[in-house]
Amino acid sequence: MAENKNVMDLEYVVVRFSGDSGDGMQLTGTLFSNLSAILGNEISTFPDFPSEIRAPHGTLGGVSGFQVCLGANKVYTPGDLADVLVAINPAALKVNAKGIKNTGVIIIDSDSFGKQDLEKAEFKTDNPFEELGMPDSIQLIRVPLSSMTTESLKEFGLDKKTVLRSKNMFALGFICFLFGRSIDQAIHFLENKFKKKPEVLKFNTKALIDGFNYGQNIDASITTYQISKSNKMPKGIYTNLEGNKAVALGLIAAAQKAGKELFLGSYPITPATDIMHELAARKDMGVKVVQAEDEIAGICTAIGASFGGDLAATTTSGPGLALKSEAIGLAVMSELPLVIVDVMRGGPSTGLPTKTEQTDLSQALYGRNGESPVVVLSPSTPTNCFDYAFAASKIALEHMTPVILLSDAFLGNGASLWKIPKLSELPAITPSTIPASFTGKYNACVRNEKTKVRYWAAPGMEGYAHRNGGLEKDYDKGTLSTVAPNHEKMVKTREAKIAKIADFIPELEVEGDKDADLLVIGWGSTHGHLMSAISELNRTGKKIALAHFNYINPLPKNTAEIIRKYNKIVVCELNSGQFANYLRSKVENVHYHQYNKVQGQPFTAYELKECFTKLLEE
Repeated sequence: MAENKNVMDLEYVVVRFSGDSGDGMQLTGTLFSNLSAILGNEISTFPDFPSEIRAPHGTLGGVSGFQVCLGANKVYTPGDLADVLVAINPAALKVNAKGIKNTGVIIIDSDSFGKQDLEKAEFKTDNPFEELGMPDSIQLIRVPLSSMTTESLKEFGLDKKTVLRSKNMFALGFICFLFGRSIDQAIHFLENKFKKKPEVLKFNTKALIDGFNYGQNIDASITTYQISKSNKMPKGIYTNLEGNKAVALGLIAAAQKAGKELFLGSYPITPATDIMHELAARKDMGVKVVQAEDEIAGICTAIGASFGGDLAATTTSGPGLALKSEAIGLAVMSELPLVIVDVMRGGPSTGLPTKTEQTDLSQALYGRNGESPVVVLSPSTPTNCFDYAFAASKIALEHMTPVILLSDAFLGNGASLWKIPKLSELPAITPSTIPASFTGKYNACVRNEKTKVRYWAAPGMEGYAHRNGGLEKDYDKGTLSTVAPNHEKMVKTREAKIAKIADFIPELEVEGDKDADLLVIGWGSTHGHLMSAISELNRTGKKIALAHFNYINPLPKNTAEIIRKYNKIVVCELNSGQFANYLRSKVENVHYHQYNKVQGQPFTAYELKECFTKLLEE
């Protein structure tokens, strides 16, 4: 392994932290990402959790990872291959061996590479690097993390288990040195995290500082990195924001703009639970949260709150969306505003609860009994989860419909740099309440005949008492009706209301080469990887464009017009072809190539470039 000292000045750098699920890799990666964001770098992160609650220590199934890409310019993805890999144990090295560049740096805890550790990771020899066939061009830095942390914290009289929990802070200090990150700012983050645990703060801070000093002491033999501050960001206040938190903030902002109280009725489920945690902490913003006994109760409390006049939401993942299907139908039939956030994960059933997929699309579009249309949106970055949570709320309140927001584990757990908007800059939200000009007798079916949106009256409004529910109603009177033609009229009315929303959403835009020979179509969280691959190929002279969808039902009005301009089209998605099949039903007589991946992992730019190049050559 190479050991030459040099300073690398890079436009982008990818760092991956990896170790046992109890080694604190998620915290280490998050703190490092926050530091980099504060120092002015563009960032994109990818936390990668094991699916087992606690796999046996040191085994392949228990490896937890956190990857971050830092950049001086726009960062689309957390990166494909890592420049720096921090591997706390042999299992972490083995799982991530194929994800390191040939010119990269590997930092290991040399105290954790004993014979027993290697056996747990299923190595057959005592030389894991040779066994993995790693090239000599990779620089290996052996840091005795466990023993150095033990020495660092001996004055505190801690037990061995507690000491070893802090080796991630020693590693973070070392990484801060490698990348020229401020140790003072890192300490400030620790002070915020452990402000209620002063003793824990003391020994974690000590480990952090000693890790930084260790890096300075061996400075002569290691590579250090410099990444310039981004100079292309608009002026403003920035923060590092995770997708789940962005959803919570988007819902809060929408409630404020609409003049409504926000209610969340939900049930914990990975990977959506953090949204509920964030909203439960915002009583200061008037947020009401009910953790119900199950998924069905959660959404039903939200429907009740919507009937009562609140901006109501519920959060879940794929299995929970299935359980909520009947209640979503109730919201469709009663024409009540409701935001359903589905943070998708690998399935079916319990499947891969901590991994990412886009496999709930068909369920969101069609997974209910009867003719039951709902609006479906999907954000494409962790930070624009805020924008689409806001948009989902606006559509729900202004068009009196349930809206399903399809996030996923990659977005929900990931983070990127976010320019904090002012509330005054956000679009107005005007709920479909009864207009002042209304003089007739109110019932649950009174609506705007142009948009087909019904008028909303909350209980307690004098003169607007009414009944609403899941049975079909007479179009004019709002009373229960089983008359066949009336039912068909109501079905078509609810359908027309959703279709009309296309007049209120942005038209589809094409990115990349406008005169492309190949149109790539994607939706939701795949945008960054698709755009990264297309941009790289555009720079080599290949003519490729991207049409990326955030509004799925209804589709933007110009969808067919855009698609029919291109002779060769490929739809890329993290499922077996659900969006491609949906497009076939909406824009007919078009041949759609497909590139699908269902591995619980996002695309890589490398595999996408191979696919697009091959299609261009056909």
